[in-house]
Amino acid sequence: MVYLSADHAGFELKEKIKEFLTNEGYEVKDCGAFEYDKEDDYPDFISQAAQAISEDPNSRAIILGGSGQGEAIVANKFPNVRAAVYYGSAEEMPSLTRQHNNSNILSLGARFLSVEEATKAVKLFLETKFSEDERHIRRIDKIKQIETR
Repeated sequence: MVYLSADHAGFELKEKIKEFLTNEGYEVKDCGAFEYDKEDDYPDFISQAAQAISEDPNSRAIILGGSGQGEAIVANKFPNVRAAVYYGSAEEMPSLTRQHNNSNILSLGARFLSVEEATKAVKLFLETKFSEDERHIRRIDKIKQIETR
């Protein structure tokens, strides 16, 4: 399952990514926004996708906003969520965050990405496996310990 959510700034790109994922055969759950509303607030939508990932950390989510930063901040408030921000340039970042951090949410900065760049990042993110290296497992375990304080 791939969860999607976006505010007004990411709405148009979310719709393109939803179409891309559906065409690629992914099961998609859209958590909103369901229409463009320049007055909406990203926590209302992002929290729904993050809650789903928190309950099933083996699922994935793609969240979108203007920069992706606020969206990642919201998502990372939930236990078991490891959201990483991507808004271009370092093309290997979506795969590295999966390999090293076992990230389960990719937060995209819609104002900085073309549809092609975004779909490429999403594809890399979804197709890359966690490395299972001991050092990465150890670090993620330390993050989990911080979550439970």
